[in-house]
Amino acid sequence: MTMSVAQTTRTNATNGDARIKSLIQLIDVLTVLVAEENAELAKGLPASRLKQVDEKNRLAEIFERTVAECAAGTATLNVRDRILREQLLDRILKLRAAMDENLVRLRAAIEASNRRIEAVMQAIREQIAAVSPYGASGRVAARAVSSGTNRSA
Repeated sequence: MTMSVAQTTRTNATNGDARIKSLIQLIDVLTVLVAEENAELAKGLPASRLKQVDEKNRLAEIFERTVAECAAGTATLNVRDRILREQLLDRILKLRAAMDENLVRLRAAIEASNRRIEAVMQAIREQIAAVSPYGASGRVAARAVSSGTNRSA
C-alpha cells in the first residue's frame, strides 16, 4: 500500500502541526514557571530556595535541544498554518521577555546573596579579632589593661 504525494504531504503537515503544538505547550509551561520564579525573586527569596528551578531547567533543556536540532538541520519546524506560526512566534517572544527578566532578577539575587555572605564573614572576622590574642602581624597583641584607683582604701 503506497501513499500518494498528497497523502504524504498531509501526513507530514499533520505531524509538523502536532510537533509545533507540542512545542507551544512546552513554551507555555516554561513561560509560566519562569514568571512564577520571577515573582518569587521579586519578593526577595534566594534563588537556591526556589521550587521551579529543577522543572525550569528540565524544560529549558528540552527546548534548547529542539532549537539545536532545528539549527543543525536534523529537525525542521515547517509551519504551514499561518495562525499556528503566529502563535509559535508570539510564545517565543513572551518566553524571551520572561527569560530576560529572569536573568536580571537572578543576577540581583546572586548579588544580594553575596552581600549577605560578606556581611556574615565580616561579623565572623570582627568576632575573631575581638577575642584573638594575636594582632595583624601574627604576634601576641598587647592588651589594654585598665588600671583603676581603689578608692575604698
